[in-house]
Amino acid sequence: MKKIIFKNFLRETTIFFLISCSSVALIVWVIQAVNYLGFVTEDGHGFKIYFLYTLLSIPKIFNEILPFMFFFAVFFTLVKYEDQNQTLIFWSNGIKKSEFLNIIIKYSIIFLILQSLMNIFLVPFTQDKARSFIRQSNVDFLPSLVKPKKFMDTVEKLTIYVDKKNDLDQFENIVIKDTYNSNDSRIIYAKTGFFSQINEQNFLILIKGKILNINRGKTTIINFNRTQLNLSDYSSKTTKYPKLQEVSIFVLSKCLFQPKDQRTQIMLGDKNEFGFQCSHDLKQLDNISQEFFSRIFKPLYFPLLAIISALLLIKSKNSIGYSRYKIIIFIIGVVLIACSEILTKFFSYDFVKGFILMIVPVVISIISYLVFYKQSLTSSK
Repeated sequence: MKKIIFKNFLRETTIFFLISCSSVALIVWVIQAVNYLGFVTEDGHGFKIYFLYTLLSIPKIFNEILPFMFFFAVFFTLVKYEDQNQTLIFWSNGIKKSEFLNIIIKYSIIFLILQSLMNIFLVPFTQDKARSFIRQSNVDFLPSLVKPKKFMDTVEKLTIYVDKKNDLDQFENIVIKDTYNSNDSRIIYAKTGFFSQINEQNFLILIKGKILNINRGKTTIINFNRTQLNLSDYSSKTTKYPKLQEVSIFVLSKCLFQPKDQRTQIMLGDKNEFGFQCSHDLKQLDNISQEFFSRIFKPLYFPLLAIISALLLIKSKNSIGYSRYKIIIFIIGVVLIACSEILTKFFSYDFVKGFILMIVPVVISIISYLVFYKQSLTSSK
C-alpha cells in the first residue's frame, strides 16, 4: 500500500513539474528569442544562426527555473493532497510523516543530480556551441542593414555610408572606412555600388571611385573603375570570446587549483583560437571561483527545498491559520531560492570562505529536518 501511495505521489508531482516547467520555459524562451532578434536586425547574422543560437539557450533557461519549478511542483501536489483529504488517508494507513518526508528528500536528490550534470556539462557545452555559431557567422544580412543617410558600423573595423539609393537598386556616393589596425586603414569612395552574392559569399561591388590607403601617416591614392569588397573577410561586433559561463568546469578548476607558477593560458574555441588566461589577478580569480563554486553550490538547495515544502504535512487544512501557514511556507521557499542566487556572489578565491558558504544549505537542511521531525511527533499526539 505504501509503495502505491508513494508512486502515485511521485508520478503526479513529476507530471505537474514537466507540464509547468515546459510552459514557463517556453514563455521565457519566446521572450529571449524576441530579444535575440538584434542578431539579425543589428548585427547582420542570418536567421539560421539566430535560430540555432536561440535553440541552444533552452538548456540554460530550463536550468535556471529548475529549483523554483521543483519547489512549486512539490508544494502544489502536497496542497492538493491536503485539500482532497488524501494525506488523512496516508496517516490512516500507518504512513508516518517522517517516511513521507524521506521519500520527498530522495526525490529531490534526483533533481540535485540533474542540475549538477546540467551545470557541469550540458549548459556550458550548449552555451559555448551557441557562441561558436556566432564565431562562424559571415553576417549574411549585412546588405539589408545598409540604409541611405546612415552610418553602418555593425561589422568590426568597417564603416559604410551611402548617400542614396537609385531606381536601379544601386547605392550612390558610397564612403567606406576600413581600419586594419591603429596605424593602417583605407578610405574608399565610389560613385555607385551594389551588393552581389558570389559562391554563397556577399560582395560589395563598387563602380568608379578612389581608394586612399593610409599607412603609418603616409597616404597613397588609387583610382578604380570597378572593384569589389568581400564581406566574408569581416565579422560582426558580437562578442566571440567565451564567457565564464561557457567555459568548462575542468578548465576553471585547472586555473584555480594549479600552483601559481604553473598557471598558463588555456586555448579555447573550435580551433583553439581564443586564449583563456589563468592569471594571478585576484579579481579574475574571484570571478572564476564564483562561476566554479556556483555550479556545485546551487544544486545543494534541492533537499532543503524538499524539506521546506514538506512542512505542509505538519498542519492539516482544519488547523487554525492553515491558509497563512501555506503562504509562509511558499515565501520561505522563494526566499531560499533567491538566497541561493545571492550567496554565489560571495564566493571568492578564499577557499575557507567558500567552504563555509557551501555547507550553509546542508546545515539549514539538517536543522529543518530536525524541526520537521519534532513537529511531526507533536502533531501526531
